[in-house]
Amino acid sequence: MTQQALPDRVPVREARLGRPRGGDRAVCGVVLLLPGGTAHSVRRPSARATAAMLPLARRFARTGREADLAVHVVRYRYRGWNGAEAHTAGDAEWAVDEVVRRYGDVPVCLAGTDVGARAALRAAGHPAVASVLALAPWLPDGREEEPVRQLAGRNVLMVHGTDDAHSHPETSFRLAARAKKVNADVCRFEVHTDGHALFQHRQEVAALAEDFVLGTLCERDFCRPLTDAMAAPPPLGLRMPLATGFGRSLRR
Repeated sequence: MTQQALPDRVPVREARLGRPRGGDRAVCGVVLLLPGGTAHSVRRPSARATAAMLPLARRFARTGREADLAVHVVRYRYRGWNGAEAHTAGDAEWAVDEVVRRYGDVPVCLAGTDVGARAALRAAGHPAVASVLALAPWLPDGREEEPVRQLAGRNVLMVHGTDDAHSHPETSFRLAARAKKVNADVCRFEVHTDGHALFQHRQEVAALAEDFVLGTLCERDFCRPLTDAMAAPPPLGLRMPLATGFGRSLRR
């Protein structure tokens, strides 16, 4: 991954939390959804990337209503990760601080896709973060190594399509394998024949993500596949197949 210099005059913007969904009463936990982005760009974030997170936001808010789960889609300052600046990771850290300011001492799940998934993994060291959900994470190509020690003590779930041509699935497997050495509560699911957007199996991915979020923030039991994946030694728990039709018959 080549590093590119940013323009001398980068427009000054502020990150924002999107409007809250759910959590009408005392909030028990907060999900921060981190949209995808690009490697290098100081343009404004894509409205399309934000809109792509709304189905998950609505699903988490609906299923977490009884537990008073609050959900926000984070608005970044810039569209790009931007090399050492790591703007999206910085915005994720700011968003967790803002959650603590607004809601107090509540557990937070950082849930991101693409560049947002990398931001979620990088910002996991914040004391309020209880879990990380990384969907099709965009990660370094091997010439630089992503840190993993900040994941210790968190529940971590990665999901990656085996036909992802944008972010090679082996990058998330290697990261998960390193993370598993410092944290037993790491698992990874592979979605066979699916691409970067995880579109073909979006319902199965959403069901798995929902089970993980409710389990880590609302003290619900994980479904059997998640429990087995967390307990299995590598590489088994890091190459768990996501079955077609997953979620249709889950019972909590």
